[in-house]
Amino acid sequence: MNIPADSPFRPPTDVEIAAAEQRLGVTFHPDYRAFLRGGGDVASATLEPAVILPGSGHLDLFEIADAAWKLMGVPRHLLPFVEDNGDYYCIAPSGEVVYWSHNGTTDEKWPTIAAWRQQVCVERR
Repeated sequence: MNIPADSPFRPPTDVEIAAAEQRLGVTFHPDYRAFLRGGGDVASATLEPAVILPGSGHLDLFEIADAAWKLMGVPRHLLPFVEDNGDYYCIAPSGEVVYWSHNGTTDEKWPTIAAWRQQVCVERR
């Protein structure tokens, strides 16, 4: 499938990823950079990953992160990369994926984006 060069849903360039890091004031874990470069593939899951390119509407990473950090109490060191009805899947500086529920903290976490993707998106559990 050919994605137009001006589409917000195309994989971002390294320059665009660096600009997103600067805008957010965070350094993305290498796994998250790879996830972004791969187009944020979440297989056939109903989840939609955040997008760093302009024009992505409700999937805008900057708006998702701002709401999560300011309104939902997500700690600033966690970067929410998927929002699901007020709940967030976040990546920690270590590369660990942490689930943040609007109902409070949980113990749900995965050691890597790949492990999260396999369990949550592919196996759907």
